[in-house]
Amino acid sequence: MPFLIALKSAMLMGLCLQVCEWMRVQDDIELLSGDYAVHLDLIAKVRGMNSAEKFFEDLPNKLKVQTTCTALLHTYVQHKDTAKAESLMEKMSECGFLKYPLPYNHMLTLYISQGQLEKVPGLIQELKKNTSPDIVTYNLELAVFASQNNVEAAEKAFLELKKAKLDPDWITFSTLTNIYIKSSLQDKAKSTLREMEKRISRKGRTAYASLISLHTNLQGKDEVFRIWKEMKSLFRKVNDTEYSCIISSLLKLDEFGEAMKLYTEWEAGSVTKDTRIANLILVAYINRSEMENAIYFHNRMAEKGITPSCTTWKLLTRGYLKQKEMDKVLDFFKRTVTSVSKWDPDAKMVQEMFHVVEEQGDIQMAEQLLVTLRHAKYVNTEIYNALLRTYVNAGKMPMIVTERMKKDNVEMDEETRKLIRITSKMTVTEVPNGVA
Repeated sequence: MPFLIALKSAMLMGLCLQVCEWMRVQDDIELLSGDYAVHLDLIAKVRGMNSAEKFFEDLPNKLKVQTTCTALLHTYVQHKDTAKAESLMEKMSECGFLKYPLPYNHMLTLYISQGQLEKVPGLIQELKKNTSPDIVTYNLELAVFASQNNVEAAEKAFLELKKAKLDPDWITFSTLTNIYIKSSLQDKAKSTLREMEKRISRKGRTAYASLISLHTNLQGKDEVFRIWKEMKSLFRKVNDTEYSCIISSLLKLDEFGEAMKLYTEWEAGSVTKDTRIANLILVAYINRSEMENAIYFHNRMAEKGITPSCTTWKLLTRGYLKQKEMDKVLDFFKRTVTSVSKWDPDAKMVQEMFHVVEEQGDIQMAEQLLVTLRHAKYVNTEIYNALLRTYVNAGKMPMIVTERMKKDNVEMDEETRKLIRITSKMTVTEVPNGVA
C-alpha cells in the first residue's frame, strides 16, 4: 500500500496548490515573493519541472528575486539537472542573489548525490567569499568527508564550525560517529554518539533510527533495545522505516528471535504490507542456508497479502544457487525477470548460474537459461561462451550456434571461435526447444 500513502501525500500537495492559485486571483490578498516561491515549489512537486519553469518565466521581473530563484534552483536539484542548476547559479551570482548559504547548500546536495565530490571544495570556498556557512553547509561537508573516510578533515571542519559559534545538531554528531566507526575509533564514536543523543527530541523523529543504526554498528545490543523502548513510549505508532531499521539492526546483532518477534508485530498491524520489510527476514533465512524455512516464510508472506517483489524472487534465486539446485534456480530466476517490465541485469548472478551449469555439464539447463535471458533482452558474447563451455564439459556439439548468435545480434570473439572448433568434433545434439 505505499502507493496509497504517496497518493494521499500528492492529494494534499494538490490541495495546497489549489489554495495558492485561489489566493493569487484574490484582489484583497497581497502576495509576497516568498508566497510565489512556495507556489513554484508546489507546482514542481505536483506538475513537474517544466511547469515550474513556465511559472517562473511568466512572473514579472520584480518577482524574479532571491526567493523565487532559489525555489527554482531547488527544483533543478530535486530533478538532478546539473546543467540548469549551474546555469541558474551563475545568473543568481550576477544578480547578487548569493548572499546567503541556502543556494550553495542546494548545489552541495546535488553534487554529493551525483558523486561529483571534486566540485565541493571550490563551491565551499566560493560560499565563504560571499557569505558564511551555516550548520547545514558543515553537515554536508562532513558527509563528504565521511564518504572519503577522512577523519582529519572532518575534525578540522568540526573545529571550524565551533569557532564560528554555530551549534552542532544531531546530524553533525551522527556523521562524526559514522566516520569514527568506519575508522575503528571506538572511544571517539561512543563520545560523539552520547552528544548526538543529547540533541534528539520527539520533533526530530528520524534521529532515533539513526541512533539505533549507529549503536548497532558499535555492537551496542543493550543500547539498541533501550532506544527502541524509548521510541515506542514516545510515538503512538511506529512506521515502516523504523521497523525496517530495528529488524535489520537485530539481524546484524545476531538476534534473529527478537527480529522475528518485531516482524510479527509489524505484520499484525501493517496496512502497507511493504515487501522490503518481509525481505529482511527472508534474506536472513537464506544467509543461514535455511531454504526450507525461507520457502515457508515466502508462503507466509503470500498468505498475509504481501506481494513478492523482483528482489524477493532474486533472493530465492540466489538462495538455491548457493545450494546448486538448478531446477529451482531456473524457476525463481524466471519469476525474477518477468516480475518487472524491464529487468535490470545482474551480470554477477548470471555468471554464477552459468558457472554451476558449466560444472554440471547440464546443456538443457544452459539452453533454458539462454532462452530466459533472451526474453529478458540480455544476451551477449560471454553468455554464449558459457553455453559453449557447458557443451564442451558435456562432450556434445551444439546445433546452429552461429545462426542463433547472428539472430541475437551477438558478436563472436576469439574464445567463441575456439569453443566452436572444439565442439565441432563432438557428438551432435538435437536443436534444443525454444531456440528459434
